[in-house]
Amino acid sequence: MTGRPPGRPQQRPVTLLPVLLEGKKLLITGVLTDRSIAFAAARSAQEHGAEVLLTGFGKGLSLTRRIARRLPQEPDVLEMDVNEPAQVDAVAGAVRERWGTLDGVLHAIAYAPPDALGGNFLNTPWDSVRVAFQTSAYSLKALVAPLVDLLAPGGSVVSLDFDARVAWPIYDWMGVSKAALEAVTRYLARDLGPHGIRVNTVGAGPIRTIAARGIPGFDELAGPWARRAPLGWDGDPGPVADTIVFLFSDLSRAVTGELIHVDGGFHAMGTEPPATRGESPPEG
Repeated sequence: MTGRPPGRPQQRPVTLLPVLLEGKKLLITGVLTDRSIAFAAARSAQEHGAEVLLTGFGKGLSLTRRIARRLPQEPDVLEMDVNEPAQVDAVAGAVRERWGTLDGVLHAIAYAPPDALGGNFLNTPWDSVRVAFQTSAYSLKALVAPLVDLLAPGGSVVSLDFDARVAWPIYDWMGVSKAALEAVTRYLARDLGPHGIRVNTVGAGPIRTIAARGIPGFDELAGPWARRAPLGWDGDPGPVADTIVFLFSDLSRAVTGELIHVDGGFHAMGTEPPATRGESPPEG
């Protein structure tokens, strides 16, 4: 006789997440809404056993504090404008007082003034370019440098990118700033590697975040993505967040200076494929 014993209810199988970040302490910037990559990363990190601190600043600070309540465990939120060295130093001091050490940092910070986007590349003044570069690229170094003494060997720094190896429509000086962010990633990887600290960036596909809504013509940029990406793309930040968790984990202990694409494979395709999605693969 086969099958389950009579009278015993059939139970659904339980899928357990691997606890990749047990005991790790992470500083996460850029949480503004529950659709943001940073929020998804904070949630995934907590689900994998990490303890998390968030940062916010200005008018967004109250948003960050409100959204923090939606995480599995509500974390504290520290005030930090990354372009104000005194505030970055204050966060480093708060981390030192609270934990004494740090295992990972997520840099989810970017901004460009409106006249640095939307096809205005030739006419953008230096003042706007400077703001975009300082906030979106230089800020990675500005954030990490005061935290180096806190980052334990095996520590991991992760930033968020939008693949800047090519020129994009409408992205303009933000694209240039992202190219600079990729370069800053490599130079930090060079200088922090001897301390046992890894530095990587994640090139995500387009996700409809607050930052994305500030890019004129964002739909023009994002529209073809699902058609061209061989795995498809629905703008879910979850896969990006899980890749960030991997980079925070010891599984990535030999990965540094890297740009990791999480974009459905869009970056590897030369053009849109024929309209064959969903058909069976050819035999043989």
